[in-house]
Amino acid sequence: MPSIVALCGGVGGAKLAYGFARVLPSHDLAVIVNTGDDFEHLGLRICPDLDTVMYTLSGVDNRDTGWGRAAETWAVMDEVGRLGGETWFKLGDKDLALHLLRRQLLDGGERLTIVTRQLAARLGVQSDILPMSDEPVRTIVETAEGDLAFQDYFVRCHCEPQVTGFRFEGAVQATPSPEVQAALSDPEVRGIVICPSNPYVSIGPMLAIAGIRERLERTSVPIIAVSPIVAGRAIKGPAAKMMAELGGPVSGLLVARLYRELIDGMVLDEQDHALVGQRRDDDPRLFVAPTVMRTSEDRVALARECLRLLDELR
Repeated sequence: MPSIVALCGGVGGAKLAYGFARVLPSHDLAVIVNTGDDFEHLGLRICPDLDTVMYTLSGVDNRDTGWGRAAETWAVMDEVGRLGGETWFKLGDKDLALHLLRRQLLDGGERLTIVTRQLAARLGVQSDILPMSDEPVRTIVETAEGDLAFQDYFVRCHCEPQVTGFRFEGAVQATPSPEVQAALSDPEVRGIVICPSNPYVSIGPMLAIAGIRERLERTSVPIIAVSPIVAGRAIKGPAAKMMAELGGPVSGLLVARLYRELIDGMVLDEQDHALVGQRRDDDPRLFVAPTVMRTSEDRVALARECLRLLDELR
């Protein structure tokens, strides 16, 4: 069993997962990944967050964009456009290879968890990357312009519509896989970390699955979260925009309060040290550390600090 369990979405979460993978022994890390972003496109099962984590942990990720493959080419997508197909969601040639294999394995009857493990192993990843569920959960962004599937909101509409809420279709029926259940139920786990991912659309879909939320509420091991909001801004993605449009203050303290019933501590960036003085008695403990991960060394340093805090909380 792993010693650390991380919950994460895309780019920010993947960076911290990378740090853990570099400081922990092989197979000591399980990363439970959001699949609410998944959708069918060009006949393929697209799993953006799973792929971002796989590519990041394998070292083949595009460091400039945070998503996709390094040294990617686009011949297939160019030809799709020339033939009149949809090109609003970009799939590079190397990326398409993985999607074709995923489609083949899923059509052969394998669970998404098993497919992900096989693909990750072929990319050289030793950590366990686990979809939050083998059953479909789809994030719907409720906006002033109507309901939008997440990728339509995020990619096609560039996050422009004003957000009014979220729902997670299929979450009530979905169950965590046996592998996720085991990782979250092991009392010997050193700790659980909610990575600096969007609390609404990266972590929110996971918490909408009763079997995940209940295990987090019942666990005896410490849980910490790392804020994705630094100095009133999101490092990556639309989290800050969503917070503002939903009427809340854009701060790591709000993230801590969103997770209040689940976590023992929240890690804020050093730029937000003043927020510690605004802590209420019913808020989780607040810690301060450098959380902006510009380099591989930053990722490793934050992972080490999270491990230290988990040990302190134990």
